[in-house]
Amino acid sequence: MTAAICRLALEDGTIATGESVGASGTTTGEVVFNTAMTGYQEILTDPSYCGQIVTMTYPHIGNYGVNPEDVESKKTYLSGFVMRECARRFSNRRASESLQDYLKTNGVVAISGVDTRAVTRRLRVTGAMRGVLSTEGMSDAELVATAQAAPSMAGLDLVCKVMPGETRDWRQGVIAIPPRQEFHVVALDCGIKSNILRMLVDCGAKVTVVPGSAGTETVLLHKPDGVLVGNGPGDPAAVTETIDTLRGLSTRVPIFGICLGHQMLALALGAQTYKLKFGHHGANHPVLNHASGRVEITSQNHGFAVSRESLAGAGLRATHTNLYDGSLEGYAHERLPLFSVQYHPEAAPGPHDAAYLFRCFAEMMRTRKPLTDESFKLSLG
Repeated sequence: MTAAICRLALEDGTIATGESVGASGTTTGEVVFNTAMTGYQEILTDPSYCGQIVTMTYPHIGNYGVNPEDVESKKTYLSGFVMRECARRFSNRRASESLQDYLKTNGVVAISGVDTRAVTRRLRVTGAMRGVLSTEGMSDAELVATAQAAPSMAGLDLVCKVMPGETRDWRQGVIAIPPRQEFHVVALDCGIKSNILRMLVDCGAKVTVVPGSAGTETVLLHKPDGVLVGNGPGDPAAVTETIDTLRGLSTRVPIFGICLGHQMLALALGAQTYKLKFGHHGANHPVLNHASGRVEITSQNHGFAVSRESLAGAGLRATHTNLYDGSLEGYAHERLPLFSVQYHPEAAPGPHDAAYLFRCFAEMMRTRKPLTDESFKLSLG
């Protein structure tokens, strides 16, 4: 049987044709590239990819199949998936189905047979672009026009599309027998990954997850020892409701920010954010820990960053720097028990390079004092 055709078009007129290996239909989004060699199932279920078409630079995707344990949320959120080659066979004792079946079942439009390195080079030179994936036989002109009509990521609030509507308790950890609950952490869910919540349990926290839209007083009703604000999609500056909440919490409870949370907390404190040319998406980004002088191998997924120049006016100091492009990867407040990182310490590509950050959070909740450089050194373990 002849394979169905799928086509990818970018807003600059670039068009690629390949085989449809997912759902039928047409989808639009910001086209980005991810450099990870593994972890495609985590990428597919990461809510931070809402509104984006993800291009995988590693040429062979799907070789270990899909299983029900390695998901980061209850469903897929990305707009589309682009591969050089989608594996025809999978081999892994934990796998329950093929990637191709998983994509179809979850309604993900996906293409195989594309020169993903050429697409990546185009995005690196031009910057992230709007794009379209379609199996519906559109003309070249129609494809490009559809890509150009897609909304820009700048100014776009996508948290409302991934945020839960209810409060829930989280009890699952990574390790089989979690430690005694020493703290109560309220996690603001703007599209938070499950493994962040598991890591909180492992550091001795009782975890209550609330929608990112929860107000300051709603959060404080839970009497938290600390607040974690995690990852999510879109432009951080557009998520004004959560920024207002963080501003209200900033002088009343210790806060740890991750990814989008890092950006929103910075905005709440008076710093500024900006859009990166093509973002950071991958599992191999070197980050310098200023206090220890150690380089951490990190997992990243973000298209915006916090302006280093705006930190001083917000009472913040830089704690981590990306060694690829010098962008800010972490900060701590000089007077308040607040800190955050841009990368994903729970994703563990190192594999444990960044696990100390959860110990830093525990220390901050225990002392209710700001973290010093010595705090980052002593927590390495």
